[in-house]
Amino acid sequence: MGIPEIDTVILLDREVDMVTPMCSQLTYEGLLDEMLEIHNGSVEVDASIMGAQQDGKKVKVPLNSSDKLYKEIRDLNLHVVVQVVRQKATSIQQDYAEVKSTNTQSVSELKDFVKRLHSLPEIARHVNLAQHLQSFAAKPAFHARVEIEQIILEAQTYETCYEYIEEIIQKQEPIETVLRLLVLFSLTNGGLPKKNFDYLRREILHSYGFEHMPLLYNLEKAGLVKRQESRTNWPVISRALQLIVDIKDPENPDDIAYIFAGYAPLSIRLVQHAVRSGWRSIEELLKLLPGPHMDLKRGVSTISSSELLPGSGSQQSTDRVGHRSLVLVVFIGGVTSAEIAALRFLSAQEGMGYDFLVATTKVITGNTLLRPIIASSKEGMI
Repeated sequence: MGIPEIDTVILLDREVDMVTPMCSQLTYEGLLDEMLEIHNGSVEVDASIMGAQQDGKKVKVPLNSSDKLYKEIRDLNLHVVVQVVRQKATSIQQDYAEVKSTNTQSVSELKDFVKRLHSLPEIARHVNLAQHLQSFAAKPAFHARVEIEQIILEAQTYETCYEYIEEIIQKQEPIETVLRLLVLFSLTNGGLPKKNFDYLRREILHSYGFEHMPLLYNLEKAGLVKRQESRTNWPVISRALQLIVDIKDPENPDDIAYIFAGYAPLSIRLVQHAVRSGWRSIEELLKLLPGPHMDLKRGVSTISSSELLPGSGSQQSTDRVGHRSLVLVVFIGGVTSAEIAALRFLSAQEGMGYDFLVATTKVITGNTLLRPIIASSKEGMI
């Protein structure tokens, strides 16, 4: 088997879209990474979660494409995953009851049934993991957080968002949870008014300790939490790229926004534009995003905010009849599981004509993205 020919290369610096990693991932794989942290294709959990009677012992649970069930459900929302694994378990249970109660099955039918039994360990594994995730996702605090993220992304109800962040600071919720919402709030508002900015900083120091002063300094220096100096461009960007979408049927979604319950990742919307028509058509919009970008077409370059290398343009997918173009998407600074899921979703859409290959420095969540900043801040200002 030869090395596939790459038709298009898209480079995306994480700086261009820091909003997406701050949002709670809602796909099965995304939630596993958020709550259990996937490392090298596996998660480590208490043995009791997987049904073993060994309290305190940790077990590694593999999560990769060799698990056919995981490959099928990894990009689905959790409530859909629960339905899928329940249906599969119920189907095998019914088949077993039929085999046990009658003697009319042919050898071929029995062989098929035994073959299906081989999937039981996979089903049991994901029933246990999904049940564990549900114990977190069903909590009112989780629903409240997802809801406030949506309100922040819509950038319409400033006071509600501000008061919620103030409240979780006073409740001393995990510092990573507070910072993710604060960063998301700052990024979508172009910063916070000086009075609110100073007040929330003081509240964080009072609630979590003055040793976090370097952390707040570093977040401001990185532009993640800052004072508001001008009007935000977020509503313009959001409307132009259709980042907020009403998902009518989460079980049969027709847009990548299902991944974040109605928010389409900015980074993946840029990929959509890149493969369909290049970035020339949204040149002015790209100027509103941080960082440089470059759109190169067949040797002709235009420097202008993320980078698109040779081969952009929707016509490429139809250059050869029946040929699906291969697009290499490189995320510098990390990519979330949800963004990868969005690319898989796009590739599966009828008429897309592209397969996506993802390369990245690291698979991240909002927590793992902020953790190095928190750690370095404990050692002093960077």
